[in-house]
Amino acid sequence: MSQLAMLAQSIGIAYAAGVNLYATVGLVGLLNRAGWIPPLPSSLEALSNPWVIGVALTLYAFEFLATLIPGVASAWETFHSLIRPPAAAGLAVLTAWHADAPIVFLAALLGGGVGLTTHATKLGLRYAVDTSPEPVSNGAVNIAELGLVASLSFALWNHPFLSLTVATLVLVLLILLVRKIWRALRRVFSGRWMPGCGLMQEPRSAPEWRTEEE
Repeated sequence: MSQLAMLAQSIGIAYAAGVNLYATVGLVGLLNRAGWIPPLPSSLEALSNPWVIGVALTLYAFEFLATLIPGVASAWETFHSLIRPPAAAGLAVLTAWHADAPIVFLAALLGGGVGLTTHATKLGLRYAVDTSPEPVSNGAVNIAELGLVASLSFALWNHPFLSLTVATLVLVLLILLVRKIWRALRRVFSGRWMPGCGLMQEPRSAPEWRTEEE
């Protein structure tokens, strides 16, 4: 395997870990034990240990249930700001451990940065979704997140460059979506947005609404 492919894999696993560390560790270990992905680097073989898989999936199940509860979801994601980015950098380093020293160093830098970016994007999305006082939206986010992590965990080891490119495009779209959601929420909470009087009318700003009422 080329060193650039190892670097791409290290960035990809950091990306997935930034989204959900426990699901990434558990799924990569399961896929490796099942033979659905090529053998992992020897520095990552611990992920295939049954104890590691069991603990990771147990923590993921607990996280899935905890993040269904509005308020608890935001607190959980905030706490994991201390865990996911460093763990993502560590997994990136272990993935590229047998490459040349510059590649390992780049894996640490880029893996940590990508892990932080994916976690921060998810955190912003979770804060926005958590404003809704029901578990349905949180559950939908959890399922979408699991699908993303599972797809990347499988494709990364077979098509590292393609999967990383697609994952990067998804990340850019998510960043734009989170930005748009937060801008809309700020307008609502600041009183600068009011619904139109008719069902099909366009939304109007608060000053315009007051003018018509006067």
